[in-house]
Parts: sequence; structure tokens; C-alpha cells
Amino acid sequence: MADFQFAVLDFIQNHLRTPVGDAVMPIITRLGNGGILWVATGFLLLVSRKHRKTGVMVLAALAIEYLLCNVWLKNAVAAARPCDLNQSVQLLIARPRDYSFPSGHTGASFAAVTALYLGKERYWYLALIPAVLIAFSRMYLYVHFPTDILGGIVVGAVSGFLAFGCVRLFSSWYGKREQ
Repeated sequence: MADFQFAVLDFIQNHLRTPVGDAVMPIITRLGNGGILWVATGFLLLVSRKHRKTGVMVLAALAIEYLLCNVWLKNAVAAARPCDLNQSVQLLIARPRDYSFPSGHTGASFAAVTALYLGKERYWYLALIPAVLIAFSRMYLYVHFPTDILGGIVVGAVSGFLAFGCVRLFSSWYGKREQ
């Protein structure tokens, strides 16, 4: 499996890297630092009464994803990053200090996308564009394996569904309490 993963990363390095990509991918990956793009999305949704529940869902999904991914799974699996195993690739960003699996940038992105979808936001699918770009940027920048990205997608989706369930449960409980 490791050979296949390095083959994918080496293909990206040898055939898809360009000067434009080298300039743009670090910017794209920074949008995912700390889930900042998605946290901002959640707070923007909170401003509108119509979208407030989805905003809560996005922020809850990000909190759940952070706990599952960054607090628990990364430390439990303790997987090395590709840039630690193959130091011959010149990194375009600072070497991350935490473990590799799963990708937190990808997890946060797909937690937000899942929450937007489940919240029935009309243009939820537009959030897939930065989510996919952020996920790809992590491989382009040689800091994540493909399985880290897939793991992040799964953890993100699960986090979105858990947030959806929690918000629905709380909404029904709170609604009954108000009556």
C-alpha cells in the first residue's frame, strides 16, 4: 500500500507540479488551516435567521471533527507524513508537526460540506470546490498520503452527520421545552 501511495504522490510531483500550482496551492491549503474558511462560513450563516440552524450545524461538525481527527485519531494511529519518510521533496510550506492520518484540513472541509448538504443549503455543492482543492493541496504539498485524504473525507462526513443528529435532537428537545 505504501508503494501505491508514494506512486500517487510522486505522479503529482513529477507531472502535475507547475510554477502556478507552487504559488497557488500553499494559499489554498492555508484556507484550511484551523478550518478558518469553514469556521467563517459557519459564523456567516449564524447571522441570518433563515440559515442559523445550518450555521450551528457547521460549527458543531467542525468541533466534532476536531475532536475525532486531531485529538483522537491522529494520536491513536500516529502515522508518519510522506515528507517525513521521503525528505528529498522540497516542501512549499512549513513541515507540519502533528501526525498524518487522517487529514484534518480535509476532515474539516468535508464536515462543513456535509453539514451544508444536510442543512439543505441551496448552493451547498459550491462548497465542494474549495473542499476538494484543499484536500488535493495536501497531497500536492507532500504532507498527506491519499489514504489520509480518504480518512479525512470519512471523518468529516461522519462529523457532519453527528452534528446534524445533535442539532435535530437539541432542536426537538428545545422546541418541546418552549411549549
